[in-house]
Amino acid sequence: MARILFLSQLLPLPLDAGPKIRAYYVLRHLAEAGHEVTLVCFVRPSDKESDVRALGRFCRGVETVPLRRSRVKDLRDGLRSLFSDAPFLILRDEVPAMAQLLGRLVDRGSWDAVHADQLWMAPYAATCASVPLKVLDQHNAVFRVPERLAANARNPLAKALLRREAQKLARFERETVERFDRVVWVSEADRAAFPPARGAGRRDAVIPIAVDPAASQPIVRQRPFRVTFLGGLHWPPNAEAVRWFVEGVWPAVTAAVPDCVLTVIGKGSPGRFRDTSRIAVTGYVPDLHPYLAETAAFVVPLLAGAGMRVKILDAWCWALPVVSTSIGAEGLSAVHGENLLMADDPDAFADHVIRILRDGGEADRIARNGRATVETLYDWRKVYSAWDGVYS
Repeated sequence: MARILFLSQLLPLPLDAGPKIRAYYVLRHLAEAGHEVTLVCFVRPSDKESDVRALGRFCRGVETVPLRRSRVKDLRDGLRSLFSDAPFLILRDEVPAMAQLLGRLVDRGSWDAVHADQLWMAPYAATCASVPLKVLDQHNAVFRVPERLAANARNPLAKALLRREAQKLARFERETVERFDRVVWVSEADRAAFPPARGAGRRDAVIPIAVDPAASQPIVRQRPFRVTFLGGLHWPPNAEAVRWFVEGVWPAVTAAVPDCVLTVIGKGSPGRFRDTSRIAVTGYVPDLHPYLAETAAFVVPLLAGAGMRVKILDAWCWALPVVSTSIGAEGLSAVHGENLLMADDPDAFADHVIRILRDGGEADRIARNGRATVETLYDWRKVYSAWDGVYS
């Protein structure tokens, strides 16, 4: 069994975001498979010491480095990126203390592998030159996010900056994956976005993000009237999705079903809306259950993104009927009319939401099929045995 340095840009607890869920269950599997795993990760001011201790129950050790973001630092890193070929999303996570910690750990110990969770940690894995096996878990093809945001951007300057960031990221990602011995993608679509491995040095695998259906039982819905969006609004694709939904979809929904309420749950603010009488913006909510129990339709109106949307896996676990765009459902075994409803046109999206709000039987059928999908295809205890082949 291997001694693994596992590098994460996020503390993998609490399980309130897709990247955390991916990292947490991969860590759990590697530890339960007998590997000796040391987690090295950034922590934010909001992270809790109790979560660090909880991870220590199955990690050999947990080492943390503070990561503090600010508008001043973002501006400085943005200017550095503007006048260089380095992507902003990579520059803003350059923290000398992380490289120094890894240097000490590599000097002190004998490691079999270094595991970079997400692209942001790839430069740090590259500094561990003496570690024989380097593994990159590519949660998504990152360049696609600014590329798709640019396609929808209305401001010409924003469009130009996003296109340039996408070009920089695409080049950075292509060069980065060639430096790793193993690259794991979460979907075939993401793997296909990059050239095949050159020579015999790199091996690729596709392992989807998986969750724990047993830990998220179906929600018993009572008087469902909410149309719910879940996701941090500090992430531009989520903020864009809410604006698109409110401007293009919501008026038709409220005209047809006047007593429904759009509920937006997540950190950050989507900005002001002209009519907020039927819109509730909650911010971050530690206990989702009261809102989920009142949810009639779970919407994923994303226009930009890559990889997989864990929010759909969560909704399937909770047995909530989902309405999504095709980009929102990308990377998943999603079948329109079976385990969700799908549309990219605002009018068609509105029709699907109205259908779910009006037809309880149809909503229940979609929800049951979603739950069956996640139990069959996305249970980490079934799916993550594939990581054994990565470390063989």
